[in-house]
Amino acid sequence: MCAPGCQEHVFARLSRRGFFRGLGVAAAGSTLPALPALAQSAPRANRVIDLTHTLSPEFPTFFGVPGIAMKRKFDFKKDGFNLFDWEVNEHSGTHIDAPIHFAAEGAGPAELDPRSLVLPLAVVDVQAKAAANADYQMSVGDIEEWEKANGKLPDGCCVAMNSGWDKHVASPKFVGKDANGFHFPGVSFEAAEFLVRQRSVWGLAVDTLSLDHGPSKDFKTHYLWLPSGRWGLENVANLGSVPAKGATLVVGAPKVKDATGGPTRLLALA
Repeated sequence: MCAPGCQEHVFARLSRRGFFRGLGVAAAGSTLPALPALAQSAPRANRVIDLTHTLSPEFPTFFGVPGIAMKRKFDFKKDGFNLFDWEVNEHSGTHIDAPIHFAAEGAGPAELDPRSLVLPLAVVDVQAKAAANADYQMSVGDIEEWEKANGKLPDGCCVAMNSGWDKHVASPKFVGKDANGFHFPGVSFEAAEFLVRQRSVWGLAVDTLSLDHGPSKDFKTHYLWLPSGRWGLENVANLGSVPAKGATLVVGAPKVKDATGGPTRLLALA
């Protein structure tokens, strides 16, 4: 994603080779998690929890315009079958950010190893802090508190920030736009760096529009996380229905050539 007005900043960042040496390349130099063994990643589930918002032209976007448009091409009454043409912004609705989204080079969603898309899910609850501060950023301290209660993060997992923001999806608060910009929670650069350098984590998920919190102008979390070869999920739904630990996440990433992301069906097996 990229908020209106941030494109010039992004292009400037891309033009500075030292930026990627300082963030992206440094992150890429870190060791990626081992791919999880299927037997460990896909236990028998008692519940299947849908973590996906329904994508429609009404779903909130950074740009204030519909993320999807559908035009009927064939009609059952006339043609004997139904078919629509879609025009989709690939970073709208519940979607995946592939590494190439914020890197000069990197994997697109079609190139992600499928074993990295079925993995343990750790849900970090920051709802109370987000309710008190719409600009809250999940911190290293939040992750450490999770580990005190649940043990060390599972190797090869996805860490999800549950800010409770999915409950605001039908209201202006979800975007939180005012004269000063956007207001919604995200993941701090320090927390992302901790996960890259000190834990074995594949994915990062948020229930808001962006991995970075709303006021961000430099998208440091994106620029650290994605160039490291990891993927992100945005606009995740129903994280409050998932246990803090023990669930398995299934990421139905789109397999589209040359894409940088795309609408994604997310299921938690718990």
